[in-house]
Amino acid sequence: MKKDIIWKWISVLSFIGILLATYLYYSYLTQPEFRPCSINATVNCDAVISGEVALTLGIPTALYGLIGYIVIFLGSLFKKAKLVLAVATFGLLFCLYILSIEIFQLGVYCPVCLGCLVVMISVFFLSVKLNKNAKK
Repeated sequence: MKKDIIWKWISVLSFIGILLATYLYYSYLTQPEFRPCSINATVNCDAVISGEVALTLGIPTALYGLIGYIVIFLGSLFKKAKLVLAVATFGLLFCLYILSIEIFQLGVYCPVCLGCLVVMISVFFLSVKLNKNAKK
């Protein structure tokens, strides 16, 4: 896969991540009554919006994602492969950490968080590929 195509994919994926994280952050701030993400007691975003993982180290959890995706998006525009890889690595580990709390401690599945995880996994592997190509 050519570098330009990889950069475009990273831009598109990080923009999708920005949309997902914005939804979670907006829901955290406004606490709307209608939550399309809340399907039932097990499949919902309440844990991230208003529950036990709404804050991480005193900062809204969704804000970490939003800032991370913005940095990745900007990194993709300026073609900063190491920056994108570093933020994607942190983002992937952070997503897995939040997911483990949701599943193993709270017994819930946040569909938007799972979407963020899929996006972050994709960005991570694309950025690994970019960084491998840079060393050649």
